[in-house]
Amino acid sequence: MKTIVDPLLLQNQCLAWRGEGKSIAVVPTMGFFHAGHESLMRQARTLADKLVVTLFVNPSQFGPGEDLGAYPRKLEQDAAIAQGHGADVLFTPAAEEMYAPGHSTWVEVGGVSQGLCGASRPGHFRGVTTVVAKLFSLCQPTVAVFGEKDWQQLAVIRRMVRDLFLPVSIVGMPIFREADGLAMSSRNAYLTPAERAEAVHISHGVFLARKLALQGASIPEVKAGVLTYWNTHLPLGSLDYLQFVHPETMQPVENFSTPVLVAVAMKVGKARLIDNCLIAPVA
Repeated sequence: MKTIVDPLLLQNQCLAWRGEGKSIAVVPTMGFFHAGHESLMRQARTLADKLVVTLFVNPSQFGPGEDLGAYPRKLEQDAAIAQGHGADVLFTPAAEEMYAPGHSTWVEVGGVSQGLCGASRPGHFRGVTTVVAKLFSLCQPTVAVFGEKDWQQLAVIRRMVRDLFLPVSIVGMPIFREADGLAMSSRNAYLTPAERAEAVHISHGVFLARKLALQGASIPEVKAGVLTYWNTHLPLGSLDYLQFVHPETMQPVENFSTPVLVAVAMKVGKARLIDNCLIAPVA
């Protein structure tokens, strides 16, 4: 495995591979790998001749007062994990390499990016789509693999790829969970033992939403039931949002007659955690 820090060196390598007729898979990450990241790498390794794993804590997707400086980093450990999963290249650029002085070009996706995390974190998705567009330009991938825990991010990237006719297939992989159900996240490292014990109830609330929906409850009834559950079991949590939206448009829905994404963001201590589940149409 090569470790590359220079964007143009990465681009030259990937262009050379494409010139040889090789297909390329890319897994964009911010590092501090856990089993969820590893599942993305395993899948990507099966989808193309070459695998590029990118590790870049992207400053443009963090807002004022967010955890850019504190975001956990373990480069040597991450490099070993990427190599163990067959990465041909680990790309670890510095911020000044990805955003040259005077950088003024942004990629922004409207509509699908506006609610949920887009409403709570203004500018976040502009940072995401800009850096992903840069990574696609550098890596020349035929396929890119992302996790479904960041469902809105996945929907935004799919819309960007569709609207800009980018020649890359986007693959989403299921949420990887701890044994007790908590969605794996690099930010779980922020949790104290007491916070970790309560944080699992985020996922339990999401699972409760699915159960209530399948039992015939309406969206207002499901929402009330989940909020009551969290009020009882998650006193350390501070709810950002609990919303019921269409899984492609991210627009609110009124019933379960079409697929519904139940999406939540919750602040527990220093960690802002997200989770979701997809509910199939309920007759």
